[in-house]
Amino acid sequence: MNQDPVQAFIAGSHRGVLATLKRDGRPQMSNMAYLLDNDGRIKMSTRGPNVKVTNIRRDPRVTVAIQGETFADYLVVDGTATIVDENPIPTLKRIYEGIRGEPHPNWQEFEAAQVQEQRVVIDIEIQHMYPVGRLTRSR
Repeated sequence: MNQDPVQAFIAGSHRGVLATLKRDGRPQMSNMAYLLDNDGRIKMSTRGPNVKVTNIRRDPRVTVAIQGETFADYLVVDGTATIVDENPIPTLKRIYEGIRGEPHPNWQEFEAAQVQEQRVVIDIEIQHMYPVGRLTRSR
């Protein structure tokens, strides 16, 4: 996966803007941290009661604008999202470790907070990407 500059860009960032669709068709935007998981899918943690979750359950089409190191470097990803609310803890742990680069100092405390906050996972299957900036020059 690291051989492909686009995949490496996605894996190296962890910052993006998630767009879901409101009932009236307009986008609802959220700044999000994410992990490109080993299965090639983008994973995000959010609270289950959030509007973005309601939007995804109604219409799973999403777009993520992934931020690069410079203003000119970003990547737009279109995909289909699934909400994982049944046993999300193992994936939430992977998301935490993948973004932070280290284990949580107290996994029991982490798990309790995830349950209390009603955390779920947004699991995005990448369907199309639009690279810009240095990514278009490297292709």
